[in-house]
Amino acid sequence: MKQITFVFLYLLAFKSFSQYNPLWIPDTISGVNFNLTVKDTFKQLRSGNQTITGAVNNSTFWGPTLIMTKGDTVHMNVTNKLNDSSTIHWHGMHLPAVMDGGPHQVIPPNTNWQPYWKVTNPASTLWYHPHLHEMTEEQLGKGIGGFIIIRDAAEAALALPRSYGVDDLPIVLTSRRYDASNQFVVANTAYGDYMLTNGTPNAQVSLPKQYVRMRILNAETERGYDLGFSDNRTFYIIGNDGGLLSAPVAVTRVKLMVGERVEIMVNLGNDAVGSSLDLKAYNSGQAFGFPGGEPNTTGQFGSLLNNVDFSVLHINVSSPTVNPITVLPSSLVSNVYWSASDATVTRNIAITNGNPGPASVPFNFDNTSFAMNTINKTVQLNAIEKWTVTNNQVFGHTFHIHDVQFKIVARNGSTASVGSHESGWKDVMYVPKGENVSFVAKFEDYADAIHPFMYHCHFANHEDGGMMGQFVVKDSSSANGIETKYTEVNFMLYPNPAQSKLFVKFSDENASAYYIKVVDLTGRTILMLPRPQLQDGIDIIGLTPGIYTIQLTDEKTKSVTIRKFVKE
Repeated sequence: MKQITFVFLYLLAFKSFSQYNPLWIPDTISGVNFNLTVKDTFKQLRSGNQTITGAVNNSTFWGPTLIMTKGDTVHMNVTNKLNDSSTIHWHGMHLPAVMDGGPHQVIPPNTNWQPYWKVTNPASTLWYHPHLHEMTEEQLGKGIGGFIIIRDAAEAALALPRSYGVDDLPIVLTSRRYDASNQFVVANTAYGDYMLTNGTPNAQVSLPKQYVRMRILNAETERGYDLGFSDNRTFYIIGNDGGLLSAPVAVTRVKLMVGERVEIMVNLGNDAVGSSLDLKAYNSGQAFGFPGGEPNTTGQFGSLLNNVDFSVLHINVSSPTVNPITVLPSSLVSNVYWSASDATVTRNIAITNGNPGPASVPFNFDNTSFAMNTINKTVQLNAIEKWTVTNNQVFGHTFHIHDVQFKIVARNGSTASVGSHESGWKDVMYVPKGENVSFVAKFEDYADAIHPFMYHCHFANHEDGGMMGQFVVKDSSSANGIETKYTEVNFMLYPNPAQSKLFVKFSDENASAYYIKVVDLTGRTILMLPRPQLQDGIDIIGLTPGIYTIQLTDEKTKSVTIRKFVKE
């Protein structure tokens, strides 16, 4: 009887495990105007209670994919409907610091933030996510985030799969641990126990019998993935974080660490319709220090997925599309990379602390934990710099820098040690234990002595714990960052009262606004407008009738002047 019961329970467990769910594909928003609402929601991830999650717009986990075109100026309308403040960082995007969405651009609850910028990145796969200091792990852990796909003429000229959701798939990898009520366990949890692919447990997808493109993002807290297919087939890396490679790179495995993206092409043209295979994480037997390679199955650094191989996506092969891609391009785009010899400034950063013990200091850089008012580095506009990050600790980390895409030029001083999987433009790099990695970047276009850019470990718990620094880019050829003696800039608001549009008229025709906040009488910020384009006025049609104040920061002096207006 015991044996029969055991067999029944085994078959029941196997049946439960083998039940696949359709892979959820995020909606898309294309164009130059993007309306995003960040919110709390619920998702049925397991039997029993729904799980409290976070999302953007109409989804219940994650958010829409934003499709942009290089050369366009995009305008974002981000509304925070969470109960907590938040930020949205445009990860990988080259843009002004005041638009970047780092910890300084805090969006209070029920507030609308309206950044904008000209898209100068080449065709690439970027993403957006919360970046509120000490809350990133919790908010990203809820599922708040989304992809950004940038298109350009060079990519459009190539014979590549680009039918979104058909032969061009966005794939976000993460995992979660649940409590007895099916709620996410975030605190003191480095790794989840159960795989979520695009927020889908036990995900499967049908893909056509031809070349297929996958844009894969590691959005974990800490876990790395050593990705490959269940039949060990060769596939081709065509892009890194910052865009397409010069030519495809053939591999059977690719390591993808937290925050990194990789674009791959896999040929399903030789597979029979109706056959299947798995995209897998070959995470067993990794070198000590690999995130998720620990032997523990419980505890802060334990997981049911630790040190094992597991499926991240079950693929069923279906009929080809009408115009299938059947040939892999031999070349892609013409990249010109910076080299170590181009750098005129060299910087060294050490990963420090983090060792266990009752008096342990969390991981940080150069023995200095993040402080909002401390500028760790000052970079000159148009400088080409070489940064070397050294990790003499017991655990690997990922290092991310805002604003720029960089070229990895050496690992442990050797150019030959730079992996083929990271041979293109990058904004995140893996720094294993006991190693150092060097990159070169040019800090061009944007200088701002007030709002800094960030650099940090992309493990959200390490970032929240202080493993983050900040830098400002200064333009020595101008008065950037030099405040004058003016304490107030003179301007008027009209019409006042106003119904739909409010206009600002400066007494000095050369004056402009660096930042405008619209605040109600209770002191609550309603609108946040970085470097507003005031010629078309400020849209106030959505405001409740009443008295408000404009807090205007002057571009030249960075002084703040306050004026009242009435919304009819």
